[in-house]
Amino acid sequence: MSYFKQHVFICCNQRDNGDPCCNAHGATTIFDYAKGRVAELNLNQPGMVRINKAGCLGRCLEGPVMVIYPEAVWYQFVDKDDVNEIIESHLVNGIPVDRLRI
Repeated sequence: MSYFKQHVFICCNQRDNGDPCCNAHGATTIFDYAKGRVAELNLNQPGMVRINKAGCLGRCLEGPVMVIYPEAVWYQFVDKDDVNEIIESHLVNGIPVDRLRI
């Protein structure tokens, strides 16, 4: 059994050579927002949801990206509204957001 019901990894990789990376699209800011929002909703309790920074997840051209386990659902997001939709629909209600899936 998994320690967390859902584990969210948000790519915050930064490349300084000009190659595509999620952090160039504000991923760290979104990570901070998502972590705070999950805490506001009290989803960050033991056995519930964990939000983690990740290094490169290998989908640089689709960035910024996140993946939620154990479902292995990959998302591309643009802004806080997208992340709110993912949190409310997927993490709270168990319904993946098809329009943001990759």
